[in-house]
Amino acid sequence: MSQQNKLEGISKPRRVKHSFTQSIKGTPKQVFPLLCPVREADWIPGWTTDWVISNSGVAEKDCIFQTPPRPGAGGAASIWVITRHDADAFEVEMFKVTPEFTVGKLQISLSAQGQAGTSAIIAYEFTSLGPLGDTYLEGFTAQWYEEFMQVWEEQMNHYLESGELTPTPDLQSG
Repeated sequence: MSQQNKLEGISKPRRVKHSFTQSIKGTPKQVFPLLCPVREADWIPGWTTDWVISNSGVAEKDCIFQTPPRPGAGGAASIWVITRHDADAFEVEMFKVTPEFTVGKLQISLSAQGQAGTSAIIAYEFTSLGPLGDTYLEGFTAQWYEEFMQVWEEQMNHYLESGELTPTPDLQSG
């Protein structure tokens, strides 16, 4: 096989990454367990999973779960894999694969903010897997991401203060 043939199909990635820091009204110990495919239904209106594979029944390293197809993704469900889940460092990383759409990486790091608050650094990075992904990346702007993160922050803070879902609609995370 020639060198030219080995390189067929290789292209430069079309990738977009955004990061946002939230101020959460709870300690990292209160917040971290909520970053879970099962527990997110407690505080994100409309959040659902099709299934979860987990030894503990909640988020953990190597937990795999599926979310239903989202608008614009060509009808494909998304498979998520938690690759880092460190409850001592309050860090979680997961990858989300939606065939023919995107591969996403989500990284969350929590740190104490005063006596009863948390600073949550949340970074999403998406790589397009084709024309549908390209269209998604065009709308995955810094402004859209900031608005999405503000809604997420509001939803979590409402839950931590009231124990209930907020009536704010979900913006869908991609």
